[in-house]
Amino acid sequence: MNNLKLSHPFAVWFTTLLLAAVAFISGVSAVSFLRSHSIDQDLAAVGSVEAYPKAFLLDSTTLVAKSAVVYDPANGTILFEKDADASLPLASLTKLMTATVVLEQETPETLVTIVASDLAPEGDWGFQLGDTVSLSNLLKIGLIASSNDAMQAAARSAGDYTTLMNREARDKGYTSMRFFNPTGLDESATTAGAYGSAYDIAHLAYAFFKLHPEYFDLTTNSQTVSIEVGGRTLSAQATSIPLQTLPGVIAAKTGYTDLAGGNLVVVFDIGVGHPLVAVVLDSTEEGRFSDMQTLINAARETN
Repeated sequence: MNNLKLSHPFAVWFTTLLLAAVAFISGVSAVSFLRSHSIDQDLAAVGSVEAYPKAFLLDSTTLVAKSAVVYDPANGTILFEKDADASLPLASLTKLMTATVVLEQETPETLVTIVASDLAPEGDWGFQLGDTVSLSNLLKIGLIASSNDAMQAAARSAGDYTTLMNREARDKGYTSMRFFNPTGLDESATTAGAYGSAYDIAHLAYAFFKLHPEYFDLTTNSQTVSIEVGGRTLSAQATSIPLQTLPGVIAAKTGYTDLAGGNLVVVFDIGVGHPLVAVVLDSTEEGRFSDMQTLINAARETN
């Protein structure tokens, strides 16, 4: 009896501890079950949601271009590609990188005086020696009308522009890119002014679009661009006119040289506030536009 009386408090304590342990284990099991059930539900839900926008296929002969890509920057996916990693001559798509580094070095209000070397590249947009032009106006006519004079002058204002352009490409991971001049004009019959892949151009174009929409948006807003220089009005035709009838096109940059063929990059909406980027490289002067329309139509028909 004495032993029983002595052990009774212990028995009560032990019983209480045992019940608490059972309750704890049961609770953990219940929580674990609920958590597992929640994960299963989440996975099932994810699996049941159809990807948007969806990838699509085209016969390789559908496009004239040797290289192409349709990129969704919202989730980093490729919806279509044709040799998208091939490094090819960029022609005037180069100007997107030129504008990127210039705006990193100078403000849009910076005044640039036109010198003889600015007028040396191919093309005449009406600039004269000694003209003083704001950097903003140089970039507008350089991107919208693809003026080589304007982009050469804008690049010169930034200093050692080719070093800056190649450094920017390296820092951003555009491993296919290499720049020899700020316009993309061919250096010779065998060497282009710049090289890069459709994939890297898609990333560069979207980065520029996000940082400087005030310039890139203008490329599809009108058929001409006009700037005031020394009391004169310089006007030039936009190079993106064939795209301006396509709904949802937000921005575009064209390029063409003998070595590059026809190049084109376009930012377009697949849905409200959901832009995609499409690039074609090494098409023809007219084929780049039909190629782009094919890609945009395919993306929309698929989604």
